[in-house]
Amino acid sequence: MRAWLERALVARWYGPSPITLLWPLARLYAALAWLNRWAWRWRQPWRAPCPVLVVGNLVVGGAGKTPTVIALVQALRQRGWRPGVVSRGHGRRSRGVVLAAPGVGATTLGDEPWLIARHTGVPVAVAARRADAAQALLSAHPAVDLLIADDGLQHAALARDAELWVFDERGAGNGALLPAGPLRQPLPATVPATVNVLYNARSATTALPGLLAVRALAGAVPLADWHQGAAMQAGALAALRGRAVLALAGIAAPERFFGMLRAEGLTLTALPLPDHADLSTPPWPAGTPTVLCTEKDAAKLDPAACGATRVWVVGLDFRLPPELIADLDRRLRGARSAAAP
Repeated sequence: MRAWLERALVARWYGPSPITLLWPLARLYAALAWLNRWAWRWRQPWRAPCPVLVVGNLVVGGAGKTPTVIALVQALRQRGWRPGVVSRGHGRRSRGVVLAAPGVGATTLGDEPWLIARHTGVPVAVAARRADAAQALLSAHPAVDLLIADDGLQHAALARDAELWVFDERGAGNGALLPAGPLRQPLPATVPATVNVLYNARSATTALPGLLAVRALAGAVPLADWHQGAAMQAGALAALRGRAVLALAGIAAPERFFGMLRAEGLTLTALPLPDHADLSTPPWPAGTPTVLCTEKDAAKLDPAACGATRVWVVGLDFRLPPELIADLDRRLRGARSAAAP
């Protein structure tokens, strides 16, 4: 129901003005959010014995958090950190706390946490309460000295030392809170002291100062080979030019993926799907010769179920600005020093 409502309202959320009929509900949402934050000041959120960095977006839907987390893990590990990742695991078919392990698939762990574990090899845990996931992860992997939370800016039960806010081309939409707009919390006039801002776009899309990520397509690889760990083939997309292909994307902003493919010179039929869509049954018409999909979709596609259709998994080359990594490293080391006895 929530996904349907979001799709129904998204055109208005990112239009020129808020949905005025929903303003009373937006004020109620703001009041409830304030009460939740106020309550946790008294209840004391759980504080991990290591620094915690939360990566999230202020708006409903994805803005590029998962590739950001993957790139952060890789960059901070190069600076000597031993990170672990916690997430809610949206769309998973499991309950309770689940830790990434051999044999634990995307439907159990969640497609995004599974991708993070696949690309980074670091410990990953999911739970409805990220604080529960953090405690389980640190218990199972005591060497972890940094927790990165994939999403969870509004999850007040987990104390954090730093936040990274990710915006894409949509920015803050019409600037209104749910359900009149896409914002989960008000957009501040200035960046809070514990926050860095990253734009997964060609330019800043809000008034908040921040840095730009660089993204491009890394190539493609057949689905069966991808599941075996094969690397992206840089020239694979160029070889598909001139063919009629179907591109599917079960992500928050599928048009971003389709636009990048068209920029590569591909002629395609677009098949947008809901975020975290169930792909246990291939969603394309029978007899489709060639399909392109994102890695997030590939995590839930079984090569044996695809029949004669040739499925290519398209990878993303996502790079973070060095200044952002340096600033987060400095901030997190400061938090670790402050917590040391």
